[in-house]
Amino acid sequence: MGVNWVVGCPCTADVKDCMRKIHTLKYGEEGCYNGTLVIKAFSSGLEIGTCNWTISSPKRNITCLSSSIFVSSHAMNFDYCSLQGNDTILFSDFSSMNVTEVSSPDNPTAVRIDGENLEEFATSVLKAEGEILEEIEKLAFICSCAVDSVKAGGSVLVPIGQLGIVLQLLEQVSLALESSNLKVPIFIISSVAEELLAYTNVIPEWLCKQRQEKLYSGEPLFEHVKLIQEKKIYLFPAIHSPELLSTWEEPCLVFCPHWSLRLGPVVHLLRRWCADQNSLLLLEKGVDPDLALLPFKPMSMKVLQCSFIFGIKLQKVQPLLNILLPKLVLCPEDLRKHSIPLNTNTFTFLYYSENETLRVPNLKNNIQLDIATNMASHLHWRKLKDCEMNIARLKGQLFMEQGKHRLLSREDHLDCAQTRSLLRWGSIDLKRLMIELEQMGITASVDQGEDASSLHVHQPNKALIDVRANTITISTAEENLAILVYEAIGRLLNGI
Repeated sequence: MGVNWVVGCPCTADVKDCMRKIHTLKYGEEGCYNGTLVIKAFSSGLEIGTCNWTISSPKRNITCLSSSIFVSSHAMNFDYCSLQGNDTILFSDFSSMNVTEVSSPDNPTAVRIDGENLEEFATSVLKAEGEILEEIEKLAFICSCAVDSVKAGGSVLVPIGQLGIVLQLLEQVSLALESSNLKVPIFIISSVAEELLAYTNVIPEWLCKQRQEKLYSGEPLFEHVKLIQEKKIYLFPAIHSPELLSTWEEPCLVFCPHWSLRLGPVVHLLRRWCADQNSLLLLEKGVDPDLALLPFKPMSMKVLQCSFIFGIKLQKVQPLLNILLPKLVLCPEDLRKHSIPLNTNTFTFLYYSENETLRVPNLKNNIQLDIATNMASHLHWRKLKDCEMNIARLKGQLFMEQGKHRLLSREDHLDCAQTRSLLRWGSIDLKRLMIELEQMGITASVDQGEDASSLHVHQPNKALIDVRANTITISTAEENLAILVYEAIGRLLNGI
């Protein structure tokens, strides 16, 4: 956004208001929304700072599984341990939707692994050493092509948007140039380049273990820090910067946005070099080269389109579910057309589509309630009849905090349970009631009716106990006798 846009746009206030609502989270840090949802971010392994999310609420624990790779050479590896124990997975990795052939997974059945063997099991089924070696070979091939172009007098244009790939290319291409004894400047032209490169050195928790070890030894996490100091890499905010114009020389390597080839410095540089057959343009897979290069034709410039790992391979979906062991998996509708042997006996699969509401079954029948200590200490427990359960009556203020229901005492609540009348429920067995009354020295007889039954008390004083479906009425002139009858009935009913 330029200054003119910010000043003149009538929706600037709305944009700024939206930006103020953005809340950033560190690795594994809890964020709470509206007191109900507890949200955490864990590394997906795809890029520095890319996340899989866990959302915990009183009724459901959800894992939002985005595009991920299990082992990375620059970012923190895929964190599967923090995603375990959640009952629902929202699978939203669309990176392999265009794959037409899927090989069978190594472990198609679901197995439960104990904690000691979990890491070994996860490493075996999610092994990605071959993928990492493949990535290293791709980067080496790109560097060799870049060196060949420079030797021929051409320049190299790199409008790749993946930060991790850019950082690795900067390291490897500088080594390749040095080993070829070529002194060629590397330019990074972007308004956020300086801030972004500085950012990569202050978030070690999002980097792989090899990079983190450099932090403890006092080394830079990435080699671009050293290369900038040695003036092998130059940073400029814009292509028209006076400093860039005074430093510019060709041939050179330029890293700049945008991968679409429709905006940013890449448009100007591509127009400059498109007729040079010795120059090289790197494109990411996913970009249609015919459409993207249409405004720059005729093209003599060489084009190298690169494919990098950018998501979970479909044959790894089932082994991953075997490790996470959810109860419910929500998958995109497009996944149905892929012949993946998913184990539907262990997991329930539901498929969602864009702009459609999907009703998800509730997996929790009970909700946990945290009760304040001062309230719990004053609870008077009563055991239910014919049931192995204790129950107590309480009064307090119910609210949500950090995704949990909490009950706190109110200042005006009564601590003493004896000051409150008991609530009772159940049905009366007249024979058992007669036995209870006889044990108290009370003599009575039963008068059985269709809609109601009555007990006539003869000794020690007269009383009438009217028993109906919903009410029991005790009628007597003697208060002590009424209390005894009430206690006898209370022994036969549940109450709090």
